[in-house]
Amino acid sequence: MKEFIITEAQTERAVLVGLITPEQNEQKVNEYLDELAFLAETAGAEPVKRFQQRVPYSHPVTFVGPGKLQEIKTYVVENEIGIVIFDDELSPKQLRNIEKELQVKILDRTSLILDIFASRAQTAYAKTQVELAQYQYMLPRLTRLWTHLERQRGGIGMRGPGETQIETDRRIILTKISKLKEDLQDIDKQMSAQRKNRGKMIRVALVGYTNVGKSTLMNQLSKSEVFAENKLFATLDTTVRKVIVDNLPFLLSDTVGFIRKLPTQLIESFKSTLDEVREADLLLHVVDISHPGFEEQIEVVNKTLAELDDTEKPVIMVFNKIDAFTFVPKEEDDLTPRTRENIDLEELERTWMNKMQDNCIFISAKDRTNIDNLKTLLYNRVKEIHITRFPYNDFLFQQYDEE
Repeated sequence: MKEFIITEAQTERAVLVGLITPEQNEQKVNEYLDELAFLAETAGAEPVKRFQQRVPYSHPVTFVGPGKLQEIKTYVVENEIGIVIFDDELSPKQLRNIEKELQVKILDRTSLILDIFASRAQTAYAKTQVELAQYQYMLPRLTRLWTHLERQRGGIGMRGPGETQIETDRRIILTKISKLKEDLQDIDKQMSAQRKNRGKMIRVALVGYTNVGKSTLMNQLSKSEVFAENKLFATLDTTVRKVIVDNLPFLLSDTVGFIRKLPTQLIESFKSTLDEVREADLLLHVVDISHPGFEEQIEVVNKTLAELDDTEKPVIMVFNKIDAFTFVPKEEDDLTPRTRENIDLEELERTWMNKMQDNCIFISAKDRTNIDNLKTLLYNRVKEIHITRFPYNDFLFQQYDEE
C-alpha cells in the first residue's frame, strides 16, 4: 500500500491523462481533468501537463493508443516527471503494461482517491474502512508487484518463486480483508449503540459533493469548529452536533462528500459511515452553485444516496457559495444556445424555487448570507417532523410561536 502514498515531503510533478469517448465529450473530459488535478494537488502532487486522446473506447492493453503512450513517455523523460495519473480506473493488465513502458509511478483515479482517504482518515473507524478498500483494490493487482522475480514455465512443481509469492500474498491479503470486515462489524455495533443512546431527537444530515462547504455550514449552524478546508475530502469521519434553533433541539451530522467515479471499494466500505444518512429524518443537500457542473454533481449525489438507501426522505436543497457565483451574459447577436455560464443567479433561483417550492434556499456559508433564513426554514421543517412524531408537543409549539 505504501507505493500509493504521496506525502507533502515528496511532492512530485505529475502528468494527467484522460480519454474523449462517445460517453464523455471534450468538455466533460476537461471538467474531469480539472477535478483530477484538484485531487492530485490535495494528495501533494503538482500537475504540470495534460494529455487527451479521442478514441471510441479505451485501449485494452495500454488505455491510450501506442502512439499517444509514446508521446507521454517522451514528455515524461524530457521533463523528469515522477508520476502519471489516469482519470479512469486501470485494469491490472493496463497498469502493468503502462508502468513497464513509462518506467515511472502510475496511478489511476481510484488509487489516488484511496491515497487521499488514507491521509485524511483520523479515527480508527475511518482508518479501518480505508485499509479495507486499499486491500480490495490491491488484490487483483498483485502480479505487478512481483514482475521483478524470475518465472519458470512448466507443469506441476515448476512454478517460479514469483507465482508462489503472489499466492502467499493473496492468502495474507484475503485474511486481512476478512479480519478488517470483522473489526468494522464490531465498530458498527458500538456506533449503533451510540446512535440509540441519543434518544428520539430529530436527525438532520448534511450531504453533498465533496468541497461544497458542508463543514463550513456545519460550523455556522452548530457554532462549533469542525475542520473545514478548501481541499477534496477534508472530512472523512462523520461529525454529529446538537443544534438548537429557537426552542427546538435536533442532531446535525456532517458526512463524507461524494465524487464522480467514486471507487466501488470505497462505496462499500463507507456505507457504515453513512448510516447517519440512512437514519436521518431530513437531508440538507448542499450544492456549490458557483461550480459550472453543479447539476451533474447533484445527480452524482442523488445516485449515490439511492445506492445507500432506497427510502425517500425530505430534502432541502441548500445552494451554497453564492459569493463566488459568476456568469457571462450573451451578446444580443449571439445565436448559439445558452450554457450554464450565461445564466445569472436570479434566473437560477427562480428555476429551482419553482421546482423545489419552499425546500430550496441560496446562501453563502462563508459570508453568513441567508444563514438566518436557512435556520428559520430548518426550524419549520424539523418542527413538522417533530409534531408528526410527537403530536402531544403541538400545543407547546403553538404557545411558543404565539409568544
